[in-house]
Amino acid sequence: MAGAVEPYLDSLRRELQSPGPASLSVLLALLVVALTFLLWRLAQGARSTRRAVLLLGLCDAGKTLLFARLLTGRYRDTQTSITDSSAVYRVSNDKGTNVTLIDLPGHESLRLQFLERFKAAARAIVFVVDSVAFQREVKDVAEFLYQVLVDSTVLKNAPALLIACNKQGIDNTLRVTRSAAPTSLDASATGGPAQLGKKGKDFDFSQLPMKVEFVECSARGSKGEEGDADFEDLEKWLAKIA
Repeated sequence: MAGAVEPYLDSLRRELQSPGPASLSVLLALLVVALTFLLWRLAQGARSTRRAVLLLGLCDAGKTLLFARLLTGRYRDTQTSITDSSAVYRVSNDKGTNVTLIDLPGHESLRLQFLERFKAAARAIVFVVDSVAFQREVKDVAEFLYQVLVDSTVLKNAPALLIACNKQGIDNTLRVTRSAAPTSLDASATGGPAQLGKKGKDFDFSQLPMKVEFVECSARGSKGEEGDADFEDLEKWLAKIA
């Protein structure tokens, strides 16, 4: 095999030793293709190593109960978290893929600290919104979401983002979340220096480098402790991004 290839290598060496315009053009084209392929492989490899799905949101949004329901299918009493919890979750798809669910504290003094710790490993982010408290917490929700979206690592890695309206205490919460959050996500409203979206234009989620989707779910379920949780759309989304 080496002997068969050697004549071609010799010809290539000769061309490189005395390059003309045509050979330089070919070489440049080959280099561009090779570099593009290499960068694509590096990007794919980096994404494949990111297996974490971060559960973010304010305190009492229902992240920890949602975390428990996804893993065990059972209801459990929860309290405000002061540290992270993680576990391997097997998604419901033909590949039988696993991701690592990480429930991060939602307290104002802790949430950015824990986001900093885990953001580089994030394949996806689930931002949980308490639909019952959304109207009174919309500014706090927008501020935290803004801090997540302008983070340089999040922007670079562009993990898939799901905004999950939990508990469904208000019938039109999903519609309100879609419309209210963008108008609240600006630097002047949140005190942040960074520009989110396109300069001079009203913010829209479609301007972000990551794909943003919305679902409604209920970690508690319609019958509370005795009933099943309602998060089929969330499970489908996890299966899709795994």
